[in-house]
Amino acid sequence: MEWLTDPQLWAAFFALAVLEIVLGIDNIVFISILAGRLPESQRHRARQVGLLLALGTRLLLLLSITWVMGLTAPLFNVAGHDVSGRDLILIGGGVFLLWKAVHEIHHKLEGAEQDPLAVAKQAAFGAVVAQIVVVDVVFSLDSVITAIGMTNQLPVMVAAVVVSIGVMLAFAGHIADFVERHPTVKMLALAFLVLIGANLVAEGLGHHIPKGFTYFAMAFSVAVEMLNLRAKRVGEAVKLKGSGPPKA
Repeated sequence: MEWLTDPQLWAAFFALAVLEIVLGIDNIVFISILAGRLPESQRHRARQVGLLLALGTRLLLLLSITWVMGLTAPLFNVAGHDVSGRDLILIGGGVFLLWKAVHEIHHKLEGAEQDPLAVAKQAAFGAVVAQIVVVDVVFSLDSVITAIGMTNQLPVMVAAVVVSIGVMLAFAGHIADFVERHPTVKMLALAFLVLIGANLVAEGLGHHIPKGFTYFAMAFSVAVEMLNLRAKRVGEAVKLKGSGPPKA
Protein backbone atom coordinates (compact mmCIF):
# COMPACT_ATOMS: atom_id res chain seq x y z
CA MET A 1 0.00 0.00 0.00
CA GLU A 2 3.02 2.28 -0.14
CA TRP A 3 1.92 3.53 -3.55
CA LEU A 4 -1.01 5.34 -1.89
CA THR A 5 1.43 7.81 -0.35
CA ASP A 6 3.66 8.19 -3.40
CA PRO A 7 3.11 11.69 -4.87
CA GLN A 8 4.74 10.71 -8.18
CA LEU A 9 2.19 7.94 -8.74
CA TRP A 10 -0.67 10.29 -7.90
CA ALA A 11 0.71 12.88 -10.32
CA ALA A 12 0.96 10.20 -13.03
CA PHE A 13 -2.59 9.07 -12.28
CA PHE A 14 -4.12 12.57 -12.57
CA ALA A 15 -2.13 13.41 -15.71
CA LEU A 16 -3.09 10.12 -17.36
CA ALA A 17 -6.76 10.40 -16.32
CA VAL A 18 -7.01 13.89 -17.85
CA LEU A 19 -5.30 12.71 -21.03
CA GLU A 20 -7.60 9.67 -21.28
CA ILE A 21 -10.65 11.92 -20.92
CA VAL A 22 -9.39 14.22 -23.69
CA LEU A 23 -8.64 11.24 -25.95
CA GLY A 24 -12.10 9.87 -25.12
CA ILE A 25 -13.80 12.88 -26.72
CA ASP A 26 -13.29 11.18 -30.09
CA ASN A 27 -15.09 8.10 -28.82
CA ILE A 28 -18.01 10.06 -27.36
CA VAL A 29 -18.54 11.97 -30.62
CA PHE A 30 -18.52 8.78 -32.68
CA ILE A 31 -20.84 6.90 -30.32
CA SER A 32 -23.22 9.89 -30.18
CA ILE A 33 -23.42 10.08 -33.97
CA LEU A 34 -24.09 6.35 -34.32
CA ALA A 35 -26.59 6.24 -31.46
CA GLY A 36 -28.50 9.09 -33.14
CA ARG A 37 -29.49 6.67 -35.91
CA LEU A 38 -31.39 4.50 -33.41
CA PRO A 39 -34.93 5.02 -32.09
CA GLU A 40 -34.84 7.50 -29.22
CA SER A 41 -35.74 4.82 -26.68
CA GLN A 42 -32.53 2.89 -27.50
CA ARG A 43 -30.00 5.72 -27.74
CA HIS A 44 -29.10 5.95 -24.05
CA ARG A 45 -28.57 2.19 -23.82
CA ALA A 46 -26.42 2.21 -26.98
CA ARG A 47 -24.18 4.96 -25.55
CA GLN A 48 -23.81 3.06 -22.28
CA VAL A 49 -23.05 -0.23 -24.02
CA GLY A 50 -20.53 1.49 -26.31
CA LEU A 51 -18.61 3.12 -23.46
CA LEU A 52 -18.69 -0.03 -21.31
CA LEU A 53 -17.30 -1.97 -24.29
CA ALA A 54 -14.59 0.68 -24.57
CA LEU A 55 -13.77 0.15 -20.88
CA GLY A 56 -13.66 -3.63 -21.30
CA THR A 57 -11.48 -3.37 -24.41
CA ARG A 58 -8.97 -1.05 -22.73
CA LEU A 59 -8.74 -3.19 -19.60
CA LEU A 60 -8.15 -6.32 -21.69
CA LEU A 61 -5.45 -4.53 -23.67
CA LEU A 62 -3.81 -3.29 -20.46
CA LEU A 63 -3.74 -6.85 -19.14
CA SER A 64 -2.10 -7.90 -22.42
CA ILE A 65 0.68 -5.30 -22.41
CA THR A 66 3.25 -7.69 -23.88
CA TRP A 67 0.98 -8.42 -26.86
CA VAL A 68 0.14 -4.71 -27.31
CA MET A 69 3.80 -3.72 -27.37
CA GLY A 70 4.45 -6.54 -29.82
CA LEU A 71 2.07 -4.82 -32.23
CA THR A 72 4.67 -2.10 -32.71
CA ALA A 73 7.17 -4.60 -34.14
CA PRO A 74 7.59 -4.29 -37.96
CA LEU A 75 5.80 -6.91 -40.05
CA PHE A 76 6.95 -5.82 -43.51
CA ASN A 77 8.40 -2.83 -45.32
CA VAL A 78 6.67 -0.67 -47.94
CA ALA A 79 8.58 2.12 -49.71
CA GLY A 80 11.05 2.38 -46.86
CA HIS A 81 8.38 2.42 -44.13
CA ASP A 82 8.19 -0.43 -41.63
CA VAL A 83 4.54 -1.46 -41.25
CA SER A 84 3.50 -2.94 -37.89
CA GLY A 85 0.30 -4.53 -36.62
CA ARG A 86 -0.55 -1.27 -34.88
CA ASP A 87 -0.18 0.60 -38.18
CA LEU A 88 -2.57 -1.80 -39.92
CA ILE A 89 -5.16 -1.38 -37.15
CA LEU A 90 -4.86 2.42 -37.26
CA ILE A 91 -5.17 2.50 -41.06
CA GLY A 92 -8.16 0.16 -41.05
CA GLY A 93 -9.88 2.08 -38.27
CA GLY A 94 -9.12 5.42 -39.91
CA VAL A 95 -10.54 4.31 -43.27
CA PHE A 96 -13.67 2.99 -41.54
CA LEU A 97 -14.07 6.26 -39.65
CA LEU A 98 -13.62 8.29 -42.85
CA TRP A 99 -16.18 6.16 -44.67
CA LYS A 100 -18.70 6.35 -41.85
CA ALA A 101 -18.34 10.12 -41.37
CA VAL A 102 -18.60 10.87 -45.10
CA HIS A 103 -21.60 8.54 -45.36
CA GLU A 104 -23.35 10.35 -42.48
CA ILE A 105 -22.58 13.77 -44.03
CA HIS A 106 -24.01 12.60 -47.36
CA HIS A 107 -27.05 11.18 -45.54
CA LYS A 108 -27.62 14.54 -43.85
CA LEU A 109 -27.05 16.71 -46.94
CA GLU A 110 -29.41 14.60 -49.03
CA GLY A 111 -32.17 15.16 -46.49
CA ALA A 112 -32.52 11.45 -45.78
CA GLU A 113 -33.28 12.21 -42.12
CA GLN A 114 -36.56 13.83 -43.21
CA ASP A 115 -37.42 10.99 -45.61
CA PRO A 116 -40.37 9.00 -44.13
CA LEU A 117 -38.98 5.75 -45.59
CA ALA A 118 -35.58 6.40 -44.01
CA VAL A 119 -37.15 7.22 -40.68
CA ALA A 120 -39.18 4.01 -40.79
CA LYS A 121 -36.04 2.00 -41.59
CA GLN A 122 -33.86 3.01 -38.64
CA ALA A 123 -30.58 1.34 -37.84
CA ALA A 124 -30.62 -1.93 -35.90
CA PHE A 125 -29.25 -1.86 -32.35
CA GLY A 126 -26.90 -4.78 -32.98
CA ALA A 127 -25.47 -3.18 -36.14
CA VAL A 128 -24.77 0.08 -34.31
CA VAL A 129 -23.08 -1.72 -31.41
CA ALA A 130 -20.95 -3.73 -33.88
CA GLN A 131 -19.71 -0.50 -35.50
CA ILE A 132 -18.98 0.97 -32.07
CA VAL A 133 -16.92 -2.12 -31.20
CA VAL A 134 -14.81 -1.77 -34.38
CA VAL A 135 -13.81 1.81 -33.61
CA ASP A 136 -13.52 1.14 -29.87
CA VAL A 137 -10.66 -1.24 -30.66
CA VAL A 138 -8.79 1.48 -32.57
CA PHE A 139 -9.35 4.20 -29.97
CA SER A 140 -8.58 1.78 -27.13
CA LEU A 141 -5.31 0.69 -28.73
CA ASP A 142 -4.19 4.30 -29.12
CA SER A 143 -5.26 5.06 -25.55
CA VAL A 144 -3.45 2.06 -24.05
CA ILE A 145 -0.20 2.74 -25.92
CA THR A 146 -0.37 6.33 -24.63
CA ALA A 147 -0.89 5.05 -21.08
CA ILE A 148 2.03 2.64 -21.34
CA GLY A 149 4.25 5.50 -22.47
CA MET A 150 3.37 7.60 -19.41
CA THR A 151 3.77 5.06 -16.59
CA ASN A 152 4.79 1.44 -16.03
CA GLN A 153 2.42 0.94 -13.09
CA LEU A 154 -0.53 -1.22 -14.19
CA PRO A 155 -2.80 -0.21 -11.24
CA VAL A 156 -2.32 3.46 -12.14
CA MET A 157 -3.21 2.81 -15.78
CA VAL A 158 -6.30 0.78 -14.86
CA ALA A 159 -7.50 3.40 -12.36
CA ALA A 160 -7.03 6.24 -14.88
CA VAL A 161 -8.93 4.35 -17.60
CA VAL A 162 -11.81 3.49 -15.24
CA VAL A 163 -12.09 7.11 -14.07
CA SER A 164 -12.01 8.46 -17.64
CA ILE A 165 -14.76 6.07 -18.79
CA GLY A 166 -16.81 7.02 -15.71
CA VAL A 167 -16.56 10.70 -16.63
CA MET A 168 -17.53 9.92 -20.22
CA LEU A 169 -20.55 7.88 -19.05
CA ALA A 170 -21.66 10.84 -16.93
CA PHE A 171 -21.43 13.40 -19.74
CA ALA A 172 -22.06 11.36 -22.92
CA GLY A 173 -25.83 11.86 -22.74
CA HIS A 174 -25.56 15.64 -22.39
CA ILE A 175 -23.09 15.86 -25.29
CA ALA A 176 -25.26 13.64 -27.50
CA ASP A 177 -28.44 15.61 -26.73
CA PHE A 178 -26.68 18.90 -27.47
CA VAL A 179 -25.38 17.56 -30.80
CA GLU A 180 -28.84 16.28 -31.78
CA ARG A 181 -30.53 19.60 -30.92
CA HIS A 182 -28.17 21.65 -33.10
CA PRO A 183 -27.80 20.49 -36.74
CA THR A 184 -24.74 22.69 -37.35
CA VAL A 185 -22.99 21.20 -34.32
CA LYS A 186 -23.77 17.71 -35.61
CA MET A 187 -22.20 18.59 -38.97
CA LEU A 188 -19.18 19.96 -37.10
CA ALA A 189 -18.94 16.71 -35.13
CA LEU A 190 -18.98 14.72 -38.38
CA ALA A 191 -16.22 16.95 -39.73
CA PHE A 192 -14.22 16.15 -36.58
CA LEU A 193 -14.61 12.43 -37.34
CA VAL A 194 -13.22 13.03 -40.84
CA LEU A 195 -10.25 14.84 -39.29
CA ILE A 196 -9.68 12.07 -36.73
CA GLY A 197 -9.95 9.38 -39.40
CA ALA A 198 -7.40 11.17 -41.59
CA ASN A 199 -5.08 11.47 -38.57
CA LEU A 200 -5.34 7.73 -37.88
CA VAL A 201 -4.52 6.86 -41.49
CA ALA A 202 -1.58 9.29 -41.50
CA GLU A 203 -0.31 7.81 -38.21
CA GLY A 204 -0.56 4.32 -39.65
CA LEU A 205 1.43 5.40 -42.71
CA GLY A 206 4.21 6.76 -40.51
CA HIS A 207 3.32 10.46 -40.63
CA HIS A 208 2.87 11.56 -37.02
CA ILE A 209 0.61 14.55 -36.51
CA PRO A 210 0.83 15.92 -32.94
CA LYS A 211 -2.56 15.52 -31.27
CA GLY A 212 -2.24 19.02 -29.85
CA PHE A 213 -2.78 20.48 -33.33
CA THR A 214 -5.88 18.37 -33.88
CA TYR A 215 -7.45 19.16 -30.53
CA PHE A 216 -6.64 22.86 -30.87
CA ALA A 217 -8.41 22.93 -34.25
CA MET A 218 -11.40 21.13 -32.73
CA ALA A 219 -11.53 23.45 -29.69
CA PHE A 220 -11.25 26.55 -31.90
CA SER A 221 -14.05 25.31 -34.18
CA VAL A 222 -16.28 24.54 -31.19
CA ALA A 223 -15.62 28.03 -29.74
CA VAL A 224 -16.61 29.66 -33.05
CA GLU A 225 -19.73 27.49 -33.26
CA MET A 226 -20.71 28.46 -29.69
CA LEU A 227 -20.41 32.13 -30.70
CA ASN A 228 -22.60 31.44 -33.74
CA LEU A 229 -25.25 29.76 -31.57
CA ARG A 230 -25.12 32.65 -29.10
CA ALA A 231 -25.47 35.20 -31.92
CA LYS A 232 -28.42 33.23 -33.31
CA ARG A 233 -30.21 33.23 -29.94
CA VAL A 234 -29.61 36.97 -29.50
CA GLY A 235 -30.91 37.64 -33.01
CA GLU A 236 -34.05 35.58 -32.38
CA ALA A 237 -34.64 37.37 -29.06
CA VAL A 238 -34.31 40.81 -30.71
CA LYS A 239 -36.60 39.74 -33.55
CA LEU A 240 -39.20 38.44 -31.09
CA LYS A 241 -38.99 41.64 -29.05
CA GLY A 242 -39.39 43.77 -32.17
CA SER A 243 -42.50 41.88 -33.24
CA GLY A 244 -44.46 42.62 -30.08
CA PRO A 245 -48.19 43.38 -30.00
CA PRO A 246 -49.17 46.29 -32.28
CA LYS A 247 -49.92 49.62 -30.69
CA ALA A 248 -53.57 50.59 -30.26
